Amino acid sequence: MEPIVTHTGNTAVLPRVNVDTDQIIPKQFLKRVERTGFGQFLFFDWRFLEDGSDNPDFELNQPQAEGATVLIADHNFGSGSSREHAPWALQDYGFRVIIAPSFADIFYSNCFKNGILPIRLDEEKVYRLMEKGKNQKYDVMVDLPNQKITDEQGFEETFEIDDYYKQMLINGWDEISITLQYEDKIDQFEKSMNV
Repeated sequence: MEPIVTHTGNTAVLPRVNVDTDQIIPKQFLKRVERTGFGQFLFFDWRFLEDGSDNPDFELNQPQAEGATVLIADHNFGSGSSREHAPWALQDYGFRVIIAPSFADIFYSNCFKNGILPIRLDEEKVYRLMEKGKNQKYDVMVDLPNQKITDEQGFEETFEIDDYYKQMLINGWDEISITLQYEDKIDQFEKSMNV
């Protein structure tokens, strides 16, 4: 995975509660076997009209959201089924960080495993960020080692993160990478078991 140590990026604001994984990546696009290529289908039913053209009312289609790498979302983001395709689609679209008051547990865990930093902030702080980014381009800076979010207008908040997930993202490790750090010990054990 690509490490995340610090990240500065434009924000996209999605003020919708209970965004589930079927809205993030609809089921008809789950037939792909590789992890890439899902970004084009992200929020498909909201991003596009029936004729396939962009929905001019959808938040991510607004000019200020162009090129966004930080998604500011509302409560219970990523609810629904546990499909890992949801973080794949978000990452393939370009998102590296998601900030919300709350996440569905499995989605939250899947983000870390796929190189996305999900940040839980108090509702009031998330809504302050939403307000700043809803009508204009708005960059935030995320400092993972210091667990801090800042902007150029003086916003500064810290966030909590489990150290295991923090180290995964800072070092660009997935669970296989972590296991391979113990390859010598695994080999020794296998030899001792005559495997």
